[in-house]
Amino acid sequence: MAWIRKKNPKVKWLHCIIHRQALASKRMNAHLHETLNEAVKVINFIKARPLNSRMFKLLCQEMGSEHQHLLLHTEVRWLSRGKILNRLFELRQEVRIFLLEQKSVFSSLFENQDWVCRLAYLADIFDKLNDLNLSMQGFRTDELSLNSKMCAFIKKLEFWLKKVQRNSVSVFPTLDKFADDSEIDNLNTICDCIREHLTKLRDELVSYFPSIMNQDRTQDWIQNPFVEDVTSSSGLSDKVTENLIELASDCALELKFQNVTVSQFWLEVKGKYKELSEIAMSALLPFGSTYLCEVSFSAMSLIKTKYRNRLSVQNDLIIAVSDIEPRFDNILAKKQPQVSH
Repeated sequence: MAWIRKKNPKVKWLHCIIHRQALASKRMNAHLHETLNEAVKVINFIKARPLNSRMFKLLCQEMGSEHQHLLLHTEVRWLSRGKILNRLFELRQEVRIFLLEQKSVFSSLFENQDWVCRLAYLADIFDKLNDLNLSMQGFRTDELSLNSKMCAFIKKLEFWLKKVQRNSVSVFPTLDKFADDSEIDNLNTICDCIREHLTKLRDELVSYFPSIMNQDRTQDWIQNPFVEDVTSSSGLSDKVTENLIELASDCALELKFQNVTVSQFWLEVKGKYKELSEIAMSALLPFGSTYLCEVSFSAMSLIKTKYRNRLSVQNDLIIAVSDIEPRFDNILAKKQPQVSH
C-alpha cells in the first residue's frame, strides 16, 4: 500500500461491503447459536446418510409435502443459512416423525415450542439478511448506493427492535404465523432473546460501518443533484457550488437524469461541468464490493476445468463476465466458412 500511495497519493481503499455485512451477521447469542448448530446437526443426520435421505424422501411423498428434500448448510456460501432454515421449518412435522421413527435424540427438539420459535426467528432474520446481500450484488453498484442500503437496513433493525420491545413479532412472518397457530404463552421469553440478538446485530453493523451512522450528507448531490437545497451540505468550493446550482436549475438535464444511470449522467455533463463530473466520478468509480472478482473466478472455474487446464481463458472470460452482447453477425462475416469437399 505504501508503494501504491507513493505512485498515487490520492488513492483510496475500502473493505468489501458485502463481506463486512456477512461478518457482522455471524455474531449471535448463545441460545440462537445453539439452535442453529442443532438445526445443522438434524439436517446432517438426514442428508449425510444416503439411506436416511431416501427414507425421508419417501416419507415426504406419503405425506404429500411440497418439498421432499432438506438443504445442506455450507459455511462458505453466505446465503445458505436462510435457505436451509426455511426448508427445515417447512418440513418440521415430517422431520419430527422421521426422527421419532429413527429413535433419534433430536426428535425432542421439535416438541419444544421455544426451540421451534427460535428456529422460525432464525429463518426470518436470515431471510432478511439474504435479501440485503442479494440487493447489494450486481455489475453496476458503487460505494454510495451500497452504503445507502446498509443505512436503510440498520434503520429497519431499529424499527424491528421497537416492535419486539412491545412483544410484537409481526415483522417476522414465519414466527408470527407459528405463534398465532400454536398459541404460545411464553412469547415474552422469545422476544427477550430476539431483542438481544437484534441489538447485537445492530451494534456489529455499526462497528463495521461507522461512517454510515455519522450521517455525512456532503455527497448527496452526486446521487441526485436536483433535490431541494442540495448545496447547503455539499462541502464544495464556492465556484463549484455555483456550477452545481446552475446544473440543478437546468430542466433539460433533470429530464435526462431521470432516464440514465447516475454514472452515465455525470459522464455526459463532463463537457460543461468538468469539475463537478470529476468529483462525482471519483466517488462513483471505486468498487464497493468484490462481486465482479467473485463472478470472474466462478466463470473461470467453469471454463478452465482439469480437462482444459492448458486453455488460455482471457477472451472466453471477457465474454462470460461482460454484459455487452457480442455482434455475432460482424464476427462471422470476417470468417471464411469451411465448405465440405
